[in-house]
Amino acid sequence: MPLKNSQGDLAQDIAKAAFSRRGLLIGLGGLVLSGCVSTARPPQPIKKTVPTEPAREVPLMYRAMPEEQFPIPAVDTRKVNPKFWRQEVDYPTNEVKGAVIVDTPNKYLYHVLGNGRAMRYGIGVGRDGFSWAGRATIAYKRQWPRWTPPDEMVARQPSLAPYSIANGGMPPGLKNPLGARAMYIHKDGRDTLYRIHGSPEAWSIGKAVSSGCIRMLNQDVIDLYNNVRDGSAIVVIPDPTKGQQVSS
Repeated sequence: MPLKNSQGDLAQDIAKAAFSRRGLLIGLGGLVLSGCVSTARPPQPIKKTVPTEPAREVPLMYRAMPEEQFPIPAVDTRKVNPKFWRQEVDYPTNEVKGAVIVDTPNKYLYHVLGNGRAMRYGIGVGRDGFSWAGRATIAYKRQWPRWTPPDEMVARQPSLAPYSIANGGMPPGLKNPLGARAMYIHKDGRDTLYRIHGSPEAWSIGKAVSSGCIRMLNQDVIDLYNNVRDGSAIVVIPDPTKGQQVSS
């Protein structure tokens, strides 16, 4: 009898152990499953990406010019219609080689190369009533010029008084309205007060926004400066739709 009891007890113990092991496995399985649920991350919303405009490659002629006295940044060519980019073109004319022709209506400046060719540049011109036209001479040219607004301009814009002729003008630099180079237009030995000059305002090329002067990209005015001689003839073609001071 004791042996039977012992065997019965042993059987019960084995059964209990098996039941406990089964319960443990079920419990662990539940923990594992609950662990997956609790640590699983909810699906992330798909972010909408805004397509970016591909960077436009800057032509070498409009590169940055760190070698200048005042380093010039590259032209933002996105702001300039490609038709106004510098290029050599066919241009039959009776003007002599080296002459400068300003086509005010179409916003182009031509430097005559001869043999029916010219270097063409996009320009900004004077707004209504502030432009000049006629035949004259590029008397001289300057690198990084000072800007001295004429007294009549100061009278219209008193904020320019600190840069008046009496105060010595504005020193050269990237913020100077004449930019990196300027060419001074004279008629019969007298200053017309009109200039061909550089500008950092790329958006203004191809438009009539200036106070009468002929503005160019800084990179373009440097190129023209390097190829135009003092005393060169200049012809400014009037725009028939605009009010201009025309000199015969």
